[in-house]
Amino acid sequence: MPLTLEIVTPEARVYHDTVESVVIPTVEGEIGILPGHIPLLTQVEDGELRVTKGDQTTLLAVGGGFVQVEGDRVAVLAEHAIREEQIDASAVEKAIARAEEALRNKDNLDASEVERLESVMRFSVAQLSLKARRH
Repeated sequence: MPLTLEIVTPEARVYHDTVESVVIPTVEGEIGILPGHIPLLTQVEDGELRVTKGDQTTLLAVGGGFVQVEGDRVAVLAEHAIREEQIDASAVEKAIARAEEALRNKDNLDASEVERLESVMRFSVAQLSLKARRH
């Protein structure tokens, strides 16, 4: 019996398919989900999410959010998610540079803006790490 995996961000449904397994970065470390997993609700950490279907592994960079496992359904509600093949390394590097520049003047920023910029940095690093590992 396969898992039904859905990955959703505020902007779009990034992934939806039946899969054999998924490995998700969480605040407690990576967790592997197989059919028959116990019910679970935990926080997603910025990092690499791996989906296995047949002999193929699909990689995504995810950032923030939650994962819920209920029966053989896995729902990832992420702040950010992108498939490996959609990552534009030069655009990510530019985003990092803009965030770093803005954070240099963080005395002029409110706490929520600092947190947003730090989140951009973490997700950007996760994207570059994923892209560099595969190429």
